[in-house]
Amino acid sequence: RSSGGAWPDPASPVAMGETTRAPLPIRRSPAMHDDFAFTFGIEEEFFLAHPKSRSLATHVPASLLRACRRRFGDAVAPELLRSQVELVSPVFDHHAQALETMTRLRRGVAEIAIEKNLRLFAAGTPPIAAWGEQTETPKARYRGLMDLFQIVGRRNVLCGLHVHVAVPPGVDRVQLMNRVMPWLPAFLALSTSSPIWNRDPTGLMSYRQAAYDEWPRTGIPDHFRDEAEYARFVELLAAGGAAKDASFLWWAIRPALRYPTLELRICDVCTRVQDAVAIASLYRCLVSRMVRHPDAATAWTPFTRRLIDENRWRAKRSGLEAEFLTLDGQPPVACRTVVLELLDDVAEDAARLDCEPALARIRRLLDEGTSAHVQIKLFERRRAQGDTVTQAMQYVVDWLVAATYAGTDNGAVPP
Repeated sequence: RSSGGAWPDPASPVAMGETTRAPLPIRRSPAMHDDFAFTFGIEEEFFLAHPKSRSLATHVPASLLRACRRRFGDAVAPELLRSQVELVSPVFDHHAQALETMTRLRRGVAEIAIEKNLRLFAAGTPPIAAWGEQTETPKARYRGLMDLFQIVGRRNVLCGLHVHVAVPPGVDRVQLMNRVMPWLPAFLALSTSSPIWNRDPTGLMSYRQAAYDEWPRTGIPDHFRDEAEYARFVELLAAGGAAKDASFLWWAIRPALRYPTLELRICDVCTRVQDAVAIASLYRCLVSRMVRHPDAATAWTPFTRRLIDENRWRAKRSGLEAEFLTLDGQPPVACRTVVLELLDDVAEDAARLDCEPALARIRRLLDEGTSAHVQIKLFERRRAQGDTVTQAMQYVVDWLVAATYAGTDNGAVPP
């Protein structure tokens, strides 16, 4: 499943599973893509919790999804676990449209959840949940994944944000992916929302990324020369029974299987919808820049992937407080500096795509912190005031529920 339904089938070697076609050439003139819209779509995963215990729901009535489908159609979908639900956006061409639509979807599903005596919230991991009590959604694909991955599948109590950005015809999406990859740790740092696992502060800002590493074919992709080479790798996996198709490659970024997009998958789901739209807009601008100015990308070396993965670990551990290794051997650079440099780099594309208002939110994130910062502050504050661990965690869930529904309006740290 991919965001929206309006993108045409690219019939690319990746999508079609072909290995004999020559890769499409990259168009290197920036002017050739000045009129391309770089439309985008958003997928967000959410948890459903009991209003009293604030723990994840072990039983979700089928009527909840039916009610959501009646109201929102295919924009609401099941996820791997019964205690999860996914929102799948249409195709957007402007950040204001994305903010209005995703806010409306969140609030609508949250209201339906309340009618079913449940609560909706967005976090990369749930503060209160016993993973062993979770059950998979009764769907053939999910049953197959659970049967294959066993405890790894049952522990996948995780929610992410995925962003699709359309890529112009004639641009090789795998070569574009290579150019975008060095920035992935910064996107993770901007989205962190999973510092707590099963009532226990993990010491990480994104435990979701650490837990997701249990799955095969995750993390930072290998370097592939082009779409044709990528397709040959998928063919080898399929021939050996490891993966049915390219949708079973769960890397932090990938060319989408069904649509002509490059999909960002590294991010934790954002508790506040404004953060999600800002991150999606920043990614959109980066893709635009790397299409229009491919020579701006960092040259790939035998060390590049490992250095990116080291920075991904630093983003998992410290989020916006991380210091990132440079790809050229210079001293480490603060994550906030990296993000500010990225904002400068994409300024031309942000102006062209009218994304500047959305990117202002990125600067606020650097000052105010992510959902992970708020969760940690709330937990520590409540514990200092005498709450038990469970009471403090319940307070954190209450903030997550309120901020998921209201966004920035109730998204600041409560007094």
